[in-house]
Amino acid sequence: MITVVGTGTGVPVDAGALAGAELVVGGRRHLDAARLPEGAERVVLGPLAPALDTVGKYVAEERPVVVLASGDPGFFGIVRALAERFGAERLDVRPGVSSVATAFARVGLPWDDAVVVSAHGRDPRTAVNLCRAHPKVAVLTGPGAGPAELGAALARHCPGRLLVVARALGDPERERVERVTPAEAAARDWGPAVSVVLCLDESRALGPVRTVAGGVAGRPAGWALEEAEFTHRDSMITKFEVRALALARLGPRPGELVWDVGAGSGSVAVECARLGAAVTAVEKAPDGVERIRANAAAHGVDVRVVHGAAPAALSGLDDPDAVFVGGGGRELPAVVTACARRARRTVVVAVAALDRVPAAREALTGAGFTCDGVLLQSSRLAPLPGDVTRLAATNPVFLLWGVRSRGRTEGVSQ
Repeated sequence: MITVVGTGTGVPVDAGALAGAELVVGGRRHLDAARLPEGAERVVLGPLAPALDTVGKYVAEERPVVVLASGDPGFFGIVRALAERFGAERLDVRPGVSSVATAFARVGLPWDDAVVVSAHGRDPRTAVNLCRAHPKVAVLTGPGAGPAELGAALARHCPGRLLVVARALGDPERERVERVTPAEAAARDWGPAVSVVLCLDESRALGPVRTVAGGVAGRPAGWALEEAEFTHRDSMITKFEVRALALARLGPRPGELVWDVGAGSGSVAVECARLGAAVTAVEKAPDGVERIRANAAAHGVDVRVVHGAAPAALSGLDDPDAVFVGGGGRELPAVVTACARRARRTVVVAVAALDRVPAAREALTGAGFTCDGVLLQSSRLAPLPGDVTRLAATNPVFLLWGVRSRGRTEGVSQ
């Protein structure tokens, strides 16, 4: 067996867990703090592959191994790598208290409704987008993705968020838990001892009681909501039939950023946010901007609204994963081109005017996208006098979508 011991936050390793171990693997601070059995080989964790190779030699000879890890080693920890390499049946996991649980305990908040993301060795944009989209996020930090980098990104988009920076959790002498704004976090050098950063929207930090854990639990059921669920002007809203296919092609998901360009009422933006994505809505009409904000608030989601006309208004925005273009007029080809140059994955365009379809399609294919589309025509049930029903036709809409090939994603501006 490989005994995997989570050290918790400041809890010493049980001597019984180490008894008889011939190999002990762990971080330098864990090894220094533990009483290792006499004669046991000691391997300091750095690159994971060499350490696993050493563990493999001992396992092949049926010699006992102990791995020391921070917190709960099954929560974004080494258990995954060990199980993949040696099989879960070989593991005896003894979890400690995770840094995330400890950090929330320090600020007196429940965390069954929190989103947890690891930025260690990963693209920090996923963590940033989750922090933009959700009211309660725990970020496990790493080099290049610490409080300063997180704060710098959030200061541009969510300056009102509270960041709780937890350092050296469990260490009676070094532990620090500080509450700062994103701008304050960006201006400091935090050093290497940061355990976790909590990103909180304080107005929504105490949500309703949960029976299912996770940041997306408790969302209203369904999607492609009725138009009546949104405030809009003169029926100027993406109809739910069109919105259903647009959402299917956009594929919004947690950790991604979606643009809704020419957002109007913001129905697509709000629905993408309900599905867990970070969303930026671009709208040129001042009354439209207010409607988008009102609709986002009514549905309990966070949508960043940019007042301006595309394509000029797009220049200062972060690159999106997916884009919905619902307006544009004569500027539509230029708008689609600008969006296609920036989108990492897909662009979806809704067009009511037949004459504008070829130019929109050319803009997508010209940017290297594989393009497809449909003409959507639907008829809804409508009551007539005498307790009978007729079919009422809605206006036909062309929906085009372009998908970027995976090999071209690397060329997108960062």
